[in-house]
Amino acid sequence: MTRKVLVTGGAGYIGSHACKALARAGYLPVTLDNLSTGWRDAVKFGPLVHADLLDRAALDAAFAEHRPVAVLHFAALSQVGEAMAQPGRYWRNNVTGSLNLIEAAVAAGCLDFVFSSTCATYGDRDGEVLDETTPQAPLNAYGASKRAIEDMLADFAASDGLRHVIFRYFNVAGADPEGEVGEFHRPETHLIPLILDAVDGKRAALTIHGTDYPTPDGTCIRDYVHVMDLVDAHVAGLDRLRAGGGSRVFCLGTGDGFSVREVVEATRHVTNRAVPMQDGPRRGGDAVKLVCGSQRARDELGWRPHRSTMRQMIGDAWRWHQNGHYEG
Repeated sequence: MTRKVLVTGGAGYIGSHACKALARAGYLPVTLDNLSTGWRDAVKFGPLVHADLLDRAALDAAFAEHRPVAVLHFAALSQVGEAMAQPGRYWRNNVTGSLNLIEAAVAAGCLDFVFSSTCATYGDRDGEVLDETTPQAPLNAYGASKRAIEDMLADFAASDGLRHVIFRYFNVAGADPEGEVGEFHRPETHLIPLILDAVDGKRAALTIHGTDYPTPDGTCIRDYVHVMDLVDAHVAGLDRLRAGGGSRVFCLGTGDGFSVREVVEATRHVTNRAVPMQDGPRRGGDAVKLVCGSQRARDELGWRPHRSTMRQMIGDAWRWHQNGHYEG
């Protein structure tokens, strides 16, 4: 019998790569996506349920039709600047939508749940390598909404036996090396695709938001993980639950951070092209430095971020950027 997994946000960047990883691991991914930021063309490894997390009846129908053995939950609004300006939208979409999803899963007896959270729940922790025990103090509605969902999962674990794995991570980069799926946003907001757009002449210049941070070159520092490494961890987390493992939180990072200017310089080396740049003001809600470790994931899941070098992440992203796109 085919083991189906419901993947919310499976038409998006990380979700589509997760669907490919699930298919390779012997699962049938069922994408549930409202296609507000995802792409129908990215759904290549299983069926699509076109539905919104705010529509509880649609969720109940999806569980009844497909009877998944587990949920991988990626769907969320995730832009820090927007979260600062429109917090209500983030609380409504991320928290209410997730509550609907969790309640629908519990009602259907689908009790294995993998949640894509964020290290943004920690807030600004300059100079620390974050781990699962670091106190959480989010700076904006995006991080706060994700922390609320984590708390929600713990409550449903206590009340209904919902088994869950939570992953916290920062910036995701790169693309499927085989070119079946990749990173494609409209409008684009992620750093590496923005740099590649500037390199390729699709935008006049990259704007660096804030050049006066207390870092060696004045720009923010983040931890980057290759998208294929990231989704491998999600499949490993799912396998842990399916094997009877208990609920657990894992951070996913390399423990090394790169500043915006360092990413720009690495892109110049990989593409052998100049990067047009201009300085801009800081964005509200941006932390100075965010880096996390992954020792627990290494020890308990056997996870290794072996693709997560800046050269490989940019190289894979550059190949996709030149050859891949979605139209619908």
